Amino acid sequence: MTERKVRWGILATGGIAAAFTADLVDLPDAEVVAVASRTEESARAFAERFGVPRAYGGWEGLAADEDVDVVYVATPHAAHRAAAGLCLEAGRNVLCEKPFTLNVREAAELVALARARGRFLMEAMWMYCNPLVRRLKELVDDGAIGDVRTVQADFGLAGPFPPAHRLRDPAQGGGALLDLGVYPVSFAHLLLGEPSEVTARAVLSPEGVDLQTGALLSWESGALASVHCSIAGGTATTASVTGSLGRIDIPSGFFDPPRFVLHRDGRAPEEFTADRTDGPRAGFRHEAREVMRALRAGETESPLVPLDGTLAVMRTLDAIRDRVGVRYPAEAAGAGAGGTGGAPGVEEAVVTPA
Repeated sequence: MTERKVRWGILATGGIAAAFTADLVDLPDAEVVAVASRTEESARAFAERFGVPRAYGGWEGLAADEDVDVVYVATPHAAHRAAAGLCLEAGRNVLCEKPFTLNVREAAELVALARARGRFLMEAMWMYCNPLVRRLKELVDDGAIGDVRTVQADFGLAGPFPPAHRLRDPAQGGGALLDLGVYPVSFAHLLLGEPSEVTARAVLSPEGVDLQTGALLSWESGALASVHCSIAGGTATTASVTGSLGRIDIPSGFFDPPRFVLHRDGRAPEEFTADRTDGPRAGFRHEAREVMRALRAGETESPLVPLDGTLAVMRTLDAIRDRVGVRYPAEAAGAGAGGTGGAPGVEEAVVTPA
């Protein structure tokens, strides 16, 4: 793999799979060799669109394809455990879309499977691979704004989404938190690690998923993070980090920011801007490059998106769901939010299938 192109398989054919593949086919060291869908018709249409040589009308064919170096799992997140697990069991390396799974129990199962098989596994948290976000983290880690006191981030879509939409469907892990809230929660984790306490409130739909959720995360250092997500109102998607010596503001699109501004006491503001030489769709390329770098280096985890960090984010998401009472039919009775396994600041709760 060190001297040839990395051969990708795409599992699922929806919008996010198309967006990722559009970026992937432009990378000179990547090759998309196979695609799979639940139906052969959908797989063939996707293959024709992107010039992919093999199309499978089922996941098993792709998982068994030994010419595939790594599979990008782009199903709805309720199917991530099954799809990624199938590929790992077959010996494939996996990049799995966010949110990684429905809950931390499923996430832990995938991590254990990948480590037991010696396969590469990474959550597709493309924000963590973004060069500008990485620069922001470097500044914070280097003490540019002193000790972090607060983090704020929001992500909301205006909707309205009808009850039949996947964002409103409990069977598909619907709601604002897992689809959108994973970004502000992950942003807070990136800068502060896993919180020690979690409190949250939400407005639930008649189906029992969260239309909007607000959470306050706290750390033993005294730092606080306020995160908000919504499928009932479009937000500014801003983020800010305030420290003892200054702050950093991301005015819009914090998960793929065009710029951010560093404010330091006694100094003029400094603006940092994204390098757009890759074109307008550069965001997915960064994570694809990181996967290929890791594979060529023989790594089974990415230092930019470590698996322990993914598990920590899933524990926080489980904790928030426990607080607001969102539970999914796929989660077994007798475990909180799929089995929180001791999520911080959260007591175990009994889940009744919807």
